[in-house]
Amino acid sequence: MFSNIGIPGVILIVVFALILFGPAKLPELGRAMGKTLKEFKSATHELTSEAPVTMATVVPVEIAKTPVHSGVETPVQDVTEG
Repeated sequence: MFSNIGIPGVILIVVFALILFGPAKLPELGRAMGKTLKEFKSATHELTSEAPVTMATVVPVEIAKTPVHSGVETPVQDVTEG
């Protein structure tokens, strides 16, 4: 994802962050970004580990094609105004 940035790009981002936020806020922002990235990685790992379980609970086609009877003995007649 970040393989095309290179060292000059990283230096430019750090300088921009220092100018924008100042040296006092930079460690706090780094910790917040680290926590966010950790939560994102754990959520994506959780979703990818749940995918096979979800796929196993899919109803087979044969069961899905069986008709469901409503219990109505006579069909509904068409009523027209007249």
